[in-house]
Amino acid sequence: MNARPRVLVIAEAANPEWVSVPLVGWSLAQALREVADVHLVTQVRNREAILRTGLVEGQDFTAIDSEPVMRPFWRLAKLLRGGAGKGWTMTTAVSALGYYYFERLLWQRFGDAIEAGEYDLVHRVTPLTPTTPSPVARRCRKAGIPFLMGPLNGGVPWPKGFDRERRQEKEWLSYVRGAYKFLPGYRSTLASASALLIGSQATLSQVPSKYREKCFYLPENAIDPARFGKAAKPHATGPVRACFVGRLVPYKGPDILLEAATPWIREGLLELDIVGDGPLMGSLREQVVREGLAGRVQLHGWVAHTEVQDIMCRAQLFAFPSIREFGGGVVLEAMALGLAPLIVDYAGPGELVGADTGFKVPVGSRAEIVRDFRASLHKLVRNPQLIGAAGERARMRVREQFTWAAKAEQVASVYRWVLARQSDKPCPIREVVV
Repeated sequence: MNARPRVLVIAEAANPEWVSVPLVGWSLAQALREVADVHLVTQVRNREAILRTGLVEGQDFTAIDSEPVMRPFWRLAKLLRGGAGKGWTMTTAVSALGYYYFERLLWQRFGDAIEAGEYDLVHRVTPLTPTTPSPVARRCRKAGIPFLMGPLNGGVPWPKGFDRERRQEKEWLSYVRGAYKFLPGYRSTLASASALLIGSQATLSQVPSKYREKCFYLPENAIDPARFGKAAKPHATGPVRACFVGRLVPYKGPDILLEAATPWIREGLLELDIVGDGPLMGSLREQVVREGLAGRVQLHGWVAHTEVQDIMCRAQLFAFPSIREFGGGVVLEAMALGLAPLIVDYAGPGELVGADTGFKVPVGSRAEIVRDFRASLHKLVRNPQLIGAAGERARMRVREQFTWAAKAEQVASVYRWVLARQSDKPCPIREVVV
């Protein structure tokens, strides 16, 4: 058998020019080319962007045209969501129905090659959600070809006391999210998969205990050092500078941050950059004026992704009181630049930030988070050396463990284990009591 495994990578969402899930799909698929012979299968909407990278269609990747079915599902999801950037549970559920057709076309194109043993492994990278079944998994098992899924992430429960924010995000379907377990093929997907790459403890808690032995820990996010080669400005004299980057919506907490930071901004100990746009922009502007913070708080609005780094690198602290983040990619990006993160210890960010690489406050009510963030900021603005030390350790940790190259090596070790080329189980995952 070839020393480099031949892998058919399924990434329905994989686009080098987009962000979020499509960028994760693309980045991991590309990184895996360093450890395996990869052929990428993606959706046709990604075709032109991939061609612009120099990859050869047919040789390096295949674009599946499932648009006749997927387009109506996307339109339905948009209608049911009732607003851009909201109702992601609804989007995921509706998209799952269309995804069956994508894999049907994929099997028509690659089924014979898989059954003939032309690939050592089939690895579904996206969708990242653990709720979307994969009919190809069962067919791979029948063909004797290992099938892997992941990194899988999602399903973080809404914390108690934030039901208003839940409704504002139009997450109506999240109240009955468990219904995904009744989707056709869900149980057979788990049973047929040879390995499940799990991105978070919340996702692990959703996996039935009988499948835990084939679970491996692999957070979904990573960084490309070439894209994050800048470094945050060290604190010298004057006020500490903090920044927030994200949609200006209630659950991400920009208003929580501003309320918590107000006393220290007034004292001249802290300055704040808020990058992003959304429905809270108007009230944040009013809050800045009402509290007399003009000149020390900058509301940048939407900023091109290529320019966000420059704003972040003016700061030393990344203050991000979001109460519901699956992966926390923006936290990882801040750490890569050498900013020390101050976050709520819940879900993705809570798993990325250690005691020596940042600062965490317990998840609680809004008032409790404001109180604890204010206390943490009080300590940090008076001891800025703590920020600098944590930021440097955060930067080092990301460079060592959270690059796409490092991620690919972790996946490669799972490949070896699945193919019985390695006896020790890699990427140990901490058990969750549920």
